[in-house]
Amino acid sequence: MSRIVVSGYYGSKNAGDEAMLAAMLEVLSDLDPKLHITVISADPEDTRQRHGVDAVSWLSMPDIFRALRRADLLISGGGSLLQNVTSRRSLYYYLAIITMARLLGTKVMLYAQGIGPIIGGLAEHVMRWICNRVDLITVRDQGSLAELERLGIRHPAIECTADPVLAIHPVDKEVGRAIFKAYHADGAKPVVGISVREWQGWRHYKEVLAEVSDLVVRELKARVVFLPMQFPDDVRAAQTIASMTKEPCTVLKDEYTTSEFLSLVGNMDLMLGIRLHALIFAGVMGVPMLGISYDPKIDRFLDSIGEQPVGNLRDVTAEELMAEIRRKWNDKQTFRQQNAELLVELRDMAARNAELALNLAHK
Repeated sequence: MSRIVVSGYYGSKNAGDEAMLAAMLEVLSDLDPKLHITVISADPEDTRQRHGVDAVSWLSMPDIFRALRRADLLISGGGSLLQNVTSRRSLYYYLAIITMARLLGTKVMLYAQGIGPIIGGLAEHVMRWICNRVDLITVRDQGSLAELERLGIRHPAIECTADPVLAIHPVDKEVGRAIFKAYHADGAKPVVGISVREWQGWRHYKEVLAEVSDLVVRELKARVVFLPMQFPDDVRAAQTIASMTKEPCTVLKDEYTTSEFLSLVGNMDLMLGIRLHALIFAGVMGVPMLGISYDPKIDRFLDSIGEQPVGNLRDVTAEELMAEIRRKWNDKQTFRQQNAELLVELRDMAARNAELALNLAHK
């Protein structure tokens, strides 16, 4: 039986990261049902219950040490773990786990990582020294590949694949319909989903989204539903925006599983997202999407499906958002078809991460 330890931002109630873990486990288990997986988690009990795997606390170095000593492979990822823009300390934490594995003789794979941005000479040097000593690197986009090249990380085998969530199976829409009904958000009206997040205390983009929400209700005769990807932070951000609106809108206030999120998104006619994995969920469920940039990962994903962000959080306007919403609203089927064709290839590339990981673990 092969043993794999997974290191990432798990157990922190972030829907995107939990979806990445769910997708990784789904594909890895399909390929090797006897695989034993231990996840390093901020909430080991939640991870055990949610995903049905062993878990150890991210703060318990003795437990992590024991798990890595028994493991055939450490998977670091997926997600944007190796960057120091949203957090300076987390970069060194994830690199420390990689270093521990290497010292124990455990093989290491960076799994569908979104690399960077890495800022500062010390951080760049540490990244270069450690990551040149791992066994295999896969990245989820061309921008991450370019960042590895800029940093001088060239020694391991490196391959550009796709975000792990793109390999997850679409789900039935009935669960999402039931949740909408519980919020009195069901019925014949089309639905526009909005996924928001707090960002540096800025207010401008919230005012813009409140205005857009009102315009969608009035002009498109649609229902607006705010989808919280990070619980409960995104609920608070959505409630702030909802308090600025003049027309009715719905803020989903509960914590959902990956399959529930997918089902909710599947019941939407358009997704407007700041959160990366809200956009990826839309892709998986065949829903047209618009993304607003705040981080290179948004731009990189949209570029991979032939799209561009509609402005960025600092200076986005209601006018440009509504112009793009109208364009996609009036031709939803065309955009569904275009995205679906590109996502077929990305789905295969996402599944390849698991194949490469198991090949490495079994060596």
